Amino acid sequence: MVILGIKLTHDGAVALIEDGVLKFCTEIEKINNNVRHKEICDLSIIPEIIRSNGYGIGNIDYVAIDGWHGVEEFWGGSSSITLKHGSKNLMLNVAPYNEKSLSENILQRFLYSQNITLDNRKFEYSSFMHVSGHVAGAYCSSPFAKSGESSYILAWDGGQYPRLYYFEAKTNEIKNLGHLFMFLGTIYGIFPQYFGPYKKSQAQLKIDKSEKRIEGFFGGYTVPGKIMAYIALGKVKPELLEIFSKVHRKNVVVNNEFEHLFSQTIRKLVRKEIYRDEDVLATMHKYLEDLLLSTLDQKISKYPQYERNLCFSGGSGLNIKWNSKIRSSGLFKSMYVPPFPNDSGSAIGVACCEYLFQTNKSNITWNVYSGPDVKINSPSEGWSRQNFSVEELARHMHLTGEPVVVLNSRAELGPRALGNRSILAPATSPKMKDLLNEVKGRESYRPVAPMCLEEEASKVFDPGCSDPYMLFEHFVRTEWKDRVPAICHLDGTARLQTINNKDNETIYALLREYVKVSGVPLLCNTSANYNGSGFFPDVKSATGWDRLNYVWANNILFSKNEKADFTNYL
Repeated sequence: MVILGIKLTHDGAVALIEDGVLKFCTEIEKINNNVRHKEICDLSIIPEIIRSNGYGIGNIDYVAIDGWHGVEEFWGGSSSITLKHGSKNLMLNVAPYNEKSLSENILQRFLYSQNITLDNRKFEYSSFMHVSGHVAGAYCSSPFAKSGESSYILAWDGGQYPRLYYFEAKTNEIKNLGHLFMFLGTIYGIFPQYFGPYKKSQAQLKIDKSEKRIEGFFGGYTVPGKIMAYIALGKVKPELLEIFSKVHRKNVVVNNEFEHLFSQTIRKLVRKEIYRDEDVLATMHKYLEDLLLSTLDQKISKYPQYERNLCFSGGSGLNIKWNSKIRSSGLFKSMYVPPFPNDSGSAIGVACCEYLFQTNKSNITWNVYSGPDVKINSPSEGWSRQNFSVEELARHMHLTGEPVVVLNSRAELGPRALGNRSILAPATSPKMKDLLNEVKGRESYRPVAPMCLEEEASKVFDPGCSDPYMLFEHFVRTEWKDRVPAICHLDGTARLQTINNKDNETIYALLREYVKVSGVPLLCNTSANYNGSGFFPDVKSATGWDRLNYVWANNILFSKNEKADFTNYL
């Protein structure tokens, strides 16, 4: 049985599950250097993606499309998506964004009389609610599904309040336990429109609303991650926490504008001459964190019979600080966050929904490196090439101290570069973070993540447990801070990725050789991409970027003939 899952709107993607195995998921941003979060604008691209992964349209048995609120939903529209099929305009009916009441079955399968055509073959298609994809994708990919255990599932994304579900493993039923509190996930992008480096004028806010700029109205897809880094510059102010609480209790939900109303009220109450913006933002984060933990505690205390496992999905699952606080809180026996908790995993999620419906099975087999394969094409002019083993690469990085763009086999799923589409660099120079931020055009306060041998991680980090997807916060141990300064964030933390031989044989071999020659079991890791685009898809793109001197791809080292001088950073 072959199921095709499609996410058409932002973070568009195509995923294929065959007999319970995820064979691939191609996010549109990860091909052709497309802009980040790109949608599927034309159905014609889907057959090309299927063929590039070794399948044909004739192999497809079922097609499932992610639900949505429609182009105008936030302004009063219906559940439909407008796009193209070649030269023709097309409007597809799809499932709603989420359920309207607790009694609704979020695994409800929606069918429509219209078809979609892929390579001249007509398909009836199903559709599932957008939140259903988050819930099913998280559980079906989890270790709990593999072991047959039940689990809570927390779904909190930009268009939904944090809502808790419970997946009953024996029956494959999902129980809706209701919301935790009334803040859409967009609060983390909306609040910074009133404080800090992404603050907007009142005039700009009015334009976003009047011209129905949904992304602008909700703060933008990239702002929350930047704010998570920025708050390390601030300090939590207890007196502000009380103000936040009072404003939250007093205000009522006003459709999709509540988060703006809350933020505007805080802006009016907080005196600029007393509180720095970074302190207000740090306090905002802490307020939401405390609210999340306390309401989770209250909710699960009502269900003492339920297994204490938790899956966290939706864009808020990318917040490593919240993830870590929940995991260390003791509320749950075990916690899992998929590497694709945001909408980059929605094509996988809707395919899981269809798989559940067709088979009544809830566990899928998958690998995080199931994105597009790298293309080893000709480099840009001015670059030479030579065969170069991964062991030679490790020694080269130690001797030169320079960053290297690494393109290895298939790309990662989700937004985190996990070694196969990464810029890797020694972490021993205090200025390496500055160098990487400069070449990538990033703000100076942005951290650089470490990738570390799993068996060595607890020596360098606290807790240093296995975390293969870079979704939790770890503290750098005191005795290592001076040895690997490039990966220490301003608050002493690091967004750790652990590597073992099973997960990524090539990168594991690289780290094993690197620790032999350097005594350091880790490297800096940041994504390899043009600013504002998805990962580099090929050698031509990486060498065309031309910001670093070396690109390594599948055992070939490409070297810039006229090298940039990074002496001041090394």
